[in-house]
Amino acid sequence: MGSRRLHGFSGAAVALVLSVSTAMLLGRSWNACDVGVNNAANSGFLLWLFIPVLGAALLLTWVAAGALLGNRPLLHALTLTVTLLAVTWCAISLFWDGTPGPLCPRGVPPWWPGFVPVPGW
Repeated sequence: MGSRRLHGFSGAAVALVLSVSTAMLLGRSWNACDVGVNNAANSGFLLWLFIPVLGAALLLTWVAAGALLGNRPLLHALTLTVTLLAVTWCAISLFWDGTPGPLCPRGVPPWWPGFVPVPGW
């Protein structure tokens, strides 16, 4: 029972950290490229809608991977890493505004590293 409780607590912590980090990255990119209505509206969306929904999706992904893979630690860790990053990347891609503008001529913020692919479909 203790192992399940630790696994559930770890899943909740990872989901919270990933969802807040993703919201911060998305908010910084919106702010750098001047996307949206204003910073208050953008942060309200990120805080009250984006973080809880993404956190729930990541937690469900964590639980599903744990239920499907059972006690195979290496495969479990690899699958969790890949699926959680894929869900995070899809969430960023859904709300990424890659349209070129005066502040972001290539559609990405100036601070975005060149070796990281730009989110989007």
